[in-house]
Amino acid sequence: MIARDLLRLAGSSVAAHRLRSGLTMLGVLIGIASVILLTSIGEGTRQYIVGEFTQFGTNLLAINPGKTMTTGQPGALGGTIRKLTIDDAASLRRVRGVEKVVPVAMGTARVEARGRGRSVYVYGVTSEVPDVWKFRVRQGRFLPPGDPRRGSPIAVLGPKLKRELFGESNALGEYVRIGGRRFKVIGVMAPKGQMLGIDIDDSAYIPVAVAKELFNTDGLVEIDVLFAAGAGERRIVEGIERTLRARHDGEDDFTVTTQTEMLDVLGRVLGIVSLAVGGIGAISLVVGAIGILTMMWISVNERTAEIGLAKAIGASPRQILAVFLAEASLLSLAGGALGVAAGLGTARILTLLIPGLPIRTPMRYVAAALAVSLAVGLASGVLPARRAARLDPVDALHAE
Repeated sequence: MIARDLLRLAGSSVAAHRLRSGLTMLGVLIGIASVILLTSIGEGTRQYIVGEFTQFGTNLLAINPGKTMTTGQPGALGGTIRKLTIDDAASLRRVRGVEKVVPVAMGTARVEARGRGRSVYVYGVTSEVPDVWKFRVRQGRFLPPGDPRRGSPIAVLGPKLKRELFGESNALGEYVRIGGRRFKVIGVMAPKGQMLGIDIDDSAYIPVAVAKELFNTDGLVEIDVLFAAGAGERRIVEGIERTLRARHDGEDDFTVTTQTEMLDVLGRVLGIVSLAVGGIGAISLVVGAIGILTMMWISVNERTAEIGLAKAIGASPRQILAVFLAEASLLSLAGGALGVAAGLGTARILTLLIPGLPIRTPMRYVAAALAVSLAVGLASGVLPARRAARLDPVDALHAE
């Protein structure tokens, strides 16, 4: 029996019972569609977050006050033993392989000019931010280099903040009030977009020393470190930990976080989500497999005389087995194909309804879904097909 005849026989049998075949395929369809949709959202989220982190470069690490333990409790009794300071940041410049260091003090404040005002994030930083954070200045200049312990009342505005306050007019040389204090605008940043939901373009940048005074704090929120690409991440981290530990009386009251670690955490979280998605799909596929098994078993009972006649005129058990396996595979593969189409279609609709939702469907997921649906059909069709192949032709013909 050639493949074309085999597919024709299987197709005619499936088409003869359209309603039953459709209900049988429904379980496989739902399972494949749910897996395609949820894994597409998961993959899109992964690519989105990786892109968000790597837009600042791959050789960047952050140091935060407080020690993050495996239990999730920072520091002793959940508090910070010692705050990070500008002097701590300055000491890190001596670590071999470190290229630039940015101490960061930040908070939210109202920025006002020309009768308009917005409450935005205000970052207290140094002149090295454009190099460390991969930012560009569109107009004017960024904060000038100098002693980070001192600062002048000058500010650089994000493009969205500038547009909201000054419209299309030139903001350079104008004055804004940040938290009630007067600052001179010396620059406007180029658009950068959002970072994990935070609009970076809707912000202001002032000297770190001035920010500490503005927010009435004597510590830093974070220290960002840019290290040489070939310096070796692990060696840089060890050097930073050694330097800060010596300044903090031997205490590990700080946390060094690399981008590799952040992406590893992301990978573990998405791995758990993928297992959950796989479980949801597996349940639907089991239901679909049981449906195919049941239908094929009923089909063998209904076609006992037909099987006996086929054997009487020379059909071998292997050919009978192939016919019923082909029917089961066709049912499952058709359900899988419809599931892929439903998953991709739903993903497309979600993209149109929620433009910001990151959805990516790699072709390997589609191929894997179709392969799984085919495997489900073969596995669920084995028992009915073997039963049909073992029927005695005389007894089968008498069954009518």
